[in-house]
Amino acid sequence: MQRRGTPSAFVISQTAFDRGGEIDWPMFRAHLRRLGESGIGVYAGGGGSGEGHTLLPHEVEQLLAVAAEELVGKVPARAMGVEPRTARQMIEFGRLVKASGLDAMQIYSLDMGHLGQPGPGELDLYFSEVLDAIDLPCIISTHYSVGYMIPVDLLCSLCGRYDSVIGINCSIGQDFTYLVRLLAELPPHVEVHVGGPMHTLSALAMGATGYLTSEGNLAPKLAQSVVELYAKGDYAGAEEAYSKVVQIFSMAMAGLGGNKAIQNALGLPGGYPRRPRVDRSTPESMARARQMLSEIGISELEPYL
Repeated sequence: MQRRGTPSAFVISQTAFDRGGEIDWPMFRAHLRRLGESGIGVYAGGGGSGEGHTLLPHEVEQLLAVAAEELVGKVPARAMGVEPRTARQMIEFGRLVKASGLDAMQIYSLDMGHLGQPGPGELDLYFSEVLDAIDLPCIISTHYSVGYMIPVDLLCSLCGRYDSVIGINCSIGQDFTYLVRLLAELPPHVEVHVGGPMHTLSALAMGATGYLTSEGNLAPKLAQSVVELYAKGDYAGAEEAYSKVVQIFSMAMAGLGGNKAIQNALGLPGGYPRRPRVDRSTPESMARARQMLSEIGISELEPYL
């Protein structure tokens, strides 16, 4: 399949909170500067590792502005946001992104609430309303976490009708055939990044542009090195770097307290989660995290971090 642009990676930046749950702006800036120095692209304000669902409207506005100040002109800098209930909510987010000066924004899938799933006509109406109203380069998210995947033919139609759609972020869970079809049918100029590290090398081998990563918050240079090595044709090096990223992913799944706690333990800007999330780290879990990082060849003294 045809390569969809130069291989690239984007980290979904975490948001630094203090122990009281307020945004720690100096720490957040320090974290963004660390990401920017690594060369990796950045999404700010997102769900998941960005804890975007906990942010208040005025915090979102300031967070996007700070991200633009620290990142624009250094690395690709985009806004992610969270799943909206209406097109109006997504359009309002787009207004904030435009004012911030960030390069582009993601348009999340529609979350209708109460496990409701929109039909193709409702999805077409939602995306059309948003894209008609937003004057920015946009990346559409199709993500299994909302309970459905956007039909591939609708994504192809939207990419054909709107020049502003520059990419698709695709988080597929277990349905790999969806990604295969997406890469085969989308217009070739549209970027495709897979969500999470699980399918990164398979996606790159089939012509995808790259991947999105939360692991890049802890080890941004490592996460970026996967795509840089792949672009150079150093597939053995890319495989080695990728194996380390996946092992960091497995650390988070093992309940060691999350990337923020590990960053704090290593003296890196991390911060704390905002309620209802809680910091589950313990001295024992942080010692285990340090040991695991050492076992896979990563420490605070090495350039991966």
